[in-house]
Formats: sequence, C-alpha cells, structure tokens
Amino acid sequence: MHGSGELFADFIVALPTSFETHVLSYPNDIVLSTPELLNLIRSSVPASEPFVILAESFSTPLSIQFAATNLPNLKGLILCAGFATSPLRGATRILGRYLSPFLPLVPAGVAGTIMVSGSHASQSILGRLRSAINSVRPAVLVDRVRSVLDCDVLDDLRRINVPVLYIQASHDRIVHPVCLEEMRHMKPEMEVAVLNGAHVLLQLMPRQSAEVVVRFARRLRIE
Repeated sequence: MHGSGELFADFIVALPTSFETHVLSYPNDIVLSTPELLNLIRSSVPASEPFVILAESFSTPLSIQFAATNLPNLKGLILCAGFATSPLRGATRILGRYLSPFLPLVPAGVAGTIMVSGSHASQSILGRLRSAINSVRPAVLVDRVRSVLDCDVLDDLRRINVPVLYIQASHDRIVHPVCLEEMRHMKPEMEVAVLNGAHVLLQLMPRQSAEVVVRFARRLRIE
C-alpha cells in the first residue's frame, strides 16, 4: 500500500541483466481512484514490446483488472502474495473497516513487523519498510486500506487470457489462504509457487523470488 518502488531494488539486482525492468511507484501524497491507478499502469507499460506484469500485495487486484483488458503484447501475469477479494475475512474484515480511519495512528514499525511476521527479517528491511510507510500521506493509506477491504476482481481474473503465476508466502500473516483457493477455483490453470517466507516476499527473498519469476518468464520467451 505504500506504493514505493524503492523496496524492489534487491529483487531487481537478483534478476539476470538480460531482463529489462520498469518499476512503477504510486504517488504518496494524493488519493487516486482505481481508474486513475489503472491509467497510471497503462501509461507505464510498453506500447508494442512484449511484457509480463509482476504485482505484489496491494497491486495485485489492480494488475488483475489491467490484465483483463488482454493487451496483445501482454504475455503473462505474476501475482505475489496477492488477492482478488479482501485478504481479511470475517470479524477481522469488519473490524478493519471500522478501524481504517485510525490507521495513521499505528506506528509504521508495527505495520512493518506484521508484514514480515513469520520470517527472520533484518533490521535493514524493517527500516526500509518503516521509511516507505512513513512517506505516504495518511489519507492515502486510509483510502488504499478501504479499497483492499472492498475489492472483488474475481470476474476480471476469469477474463485474463495469458498465463498467470501466483507466488505464495507460506507464512503470510496478512493474506488469508482462502484468497488463493478462490482464485484457483476461478482460474484452475493458474500456476502456484510457494516460498518459505512472509508477506513481503520480494523484499525478504529477492533471489528465490527472482528464480521463480525468471523460470516463468523464460517459458513465455520473455527476456
């Protein structure tokens, strides 16, 4: 939800130099609607070159909606620790709705700790997460939390014509496992790779995540 592209630096370094990458950052000071965020994505993808979208966490519903337009040069979609409906379920989801206005009062360090819960994250990673969260205007964070709690893009997922890979964090404390079950029910052919890490996989396990992404992309002849 912080929308910072800086946190992907280690992952990009882990990719082969033959891979051309472009990291999209979301504005951290203005509230953008879903259509506005989709326009931002649309303006950032290649006009004619073949490409694969890799989206993590908050960006996964957006990438699903975008991929559902089935651009002719889109060759694949990778969803990392993602969801097509609210990642929180039951009472937790209801509580999240009521407490979302108070999110800015939660210390960034606490939010970062939840993201890496279940793993042995370094102080460097925790510090970068804390800095990224603190850089976002509170109203923007609250709006993004609400959009996550209310999202439902399962129908969009069904309409995607390109191969889809889901990278699951085995110790994810944020995305409920039922999210993946729903997505596989809607798209049975979707591939799944499981990594032994927490929610922010691309930050915690950049080398292992890169290996999974490279294998998928090379099968699509993208490099």
